[in-house]
Amino acid sequence: MWTCNNQRKGCMAITTHFVDNEWALQSRIIRFAHVQCPHTFVVLADAMMDCILDWHLEKKVSASTVDNCSTNNAMIPIILDKLSRDSTFLNGEMFHMRCSAHILNLVVNEGLDVINDTIDRIRGSVSYWSGSPKREEKFLETVRELEIVSTKKLALDCKTRYAISQWGTSTVEEIRLMALAVAQKFDSY
Repeated sequence: MWTCNNQRKGCMAITTHFVDNEWALQSRIIRFAHVQCPHTFVVLADAMMDCILDWHLEKKVSASTVDNCSTNNAMIPIILDKLSRDSTFLNGEMFHMRCSAHILNLVVNEGLDVINDTIDRIRGSVSYWSGSPKREEKFLETVRELEIVSTKKLALDCKTRYAISQWGTSTVEEIRLMALAVAQKFDSY
């Protein structure tokens, strides 16, 4: 469940994972829907159950993986009450699977809080240099003048995700040298 920033609408995506007849893991998005406010645990549980029933999965659902927000924690018992316990692992004791990617994201962001001021300055700098075509060209010109070899472009990350895909193949040294060179060129950097 998330809220679209530009429209302020709550959206829910439901993905199913299953093993096919050839024992290959399959994943399918079976519902992507707008969920009316308020986004209470009862409303979310109803939206989830509607999807499960529409797809006739009520006897095939063995577990549910959601992030760790309190609303999700509260909706799980409602869903379990509406499902046959025979279809779940250990009669539903293993039904609620917490999303390990979400947990890892929380841990990493907690660790990054230590260097939050530095990260904010880097984001501000990237925002400044990529804020107009003229500034971006000046940045690239400086990179060329300083003979810094890089195929990367400036890109703002998403604060809610720990994914630095633009820099994924760069070495830490390459990024450090680029930042130092630009900092020396521009005192106000």
